Amino acid sequence: MGCGPPWAAIVVPAKLLYVTHLLHLAGSARPPSNSVIRSASPRNQATSLARWVSATSLERTTRAPGLSPRSPNSAPAGGPNPAGEVDMRLAGPLRIVALIITMGLTWILVTILLGGPGGGLPRIQQFFTSPENSVTAEPRARKYKCGLPQPCPEEHLAFRIVSGAANVIGPKICLEDKMLMSSVKDNVGRGLNIALVNGVSGELLEARAFDMWAGDVNDLLKFIRPLHEGTLVFVASYDDPATKMNEETRKLFSELGSRNAKELAFRDSWVFVGAKGVQNKSPFEQHVKNSKHTNKYEGWPEALEMEGCIPRRSVAG
Repeated sequence: MGCGPPWAAIVVPAKLLYVTHLLHLAGSARPPSNSVIRSASPRNQATSLARWVSATSLERTTRAPGLSPRSPNSAPAGGPNPAGEVDMRLAGPLRIVALIITMGLTWILVTILLGGPGGGLPRIQQFFTSPENSVTAEPRARKYKCGLPQPCPEEHLAFRIVSGAANVIGPKICLEDKMLMSSVKDNVGRGLNIALVNGVSGELLEARAFDMWAGDVNDLLKFIRPLHEGTLVFVASYDDPATKMNEETRKLFSELGSRNAKELAFRDSWVFVGAKGVQNKSPFEQHVKNSKHTNKYEGWPEALEMEGCIPRRSVAG
C-alpha cells in the first residue's frame, strides 16, 4: 500500500504533536525557509521533521534565556533592536501627553458646567496669549445718579423721566438715584403721573396718578392748585394724558413752565419738569403727538425719555 515502513505512520503523528508543543513554547517562531515540509513520502516527511526538530532544538539551546524568537528579518541576536527601542522611548512621553490632555479637557468641562468665573476657554486663551498681544477689554461706561452719563454739578439734582409705552409699560420718575414713581413701586397709573418735590432739599413731598380718561379732573386740580413757591413738579404720561383736561388744568401747567400743555391731546406722549413761580418756560419738556402716520405702537406714539440736572431752588415753601 505505502512506500515507507509501517512505523512511519506512528512516527509522523508523534513528531507533529512534538512540533506543535515546540511552536506553542516558541511563540511566533517559524521554521527556516529551507525546512518547509513538502508533500513527500512518509519516510521523507519523517526525515524532514527530524532535521527541523533538531535544528529548532539546537537554536533553542544556543539562544540566550529570556529572548523571544526572532523573525528572519529581525536584527541579529545580541544586536540592537531599533524598532523596540523607539517604541520604548515613545511609550512614556505619549502616556504623559495623553494624561495632560485628558486632565485639561476635564478641567475645561468642569469649569463650563459649574459656571466658574471667566470660564475655561478664556483662561486657556489668556494662557497661550502673550501680554503684548492681549487685547484689553473696553471698560464699561460709568453711570451716575439715575443712570446719567455724567455727574451733575454741585447744587443740582439729577433726574430721569420715562413716559409710559402705549398702555403696557408704565412710566418712571427718578430723582437723585431714588425711584419716585414706577410700576415696581406700584404707584403709577393711566393718565398723568405727578411727583411733587421740595426744590431745596430734593425730598419727595407727594406722588399720585390721575386717570385722565375715566377719572375726575377735579382731583388733579385740587392737587396742583395749592402748590407753594419753589416746589418742583415732575410729570410723566401713560396711555391717555389729556381727555379730561380742561382750560384751568392747561393754564396751571402753563404757569408751571409748560409750552405744550395747551395743545396736549388724546394719547399723546408727554414728560415735563416745572416749578411753581418760574418766570420762563421750562427747558425740561418733551411732547410727541398721537398720529397714525408716525406712531411707533399701534394707536400710540413712542415713549419719551428725558434726563438732566435741575438747579436747587433758593426759596422753598
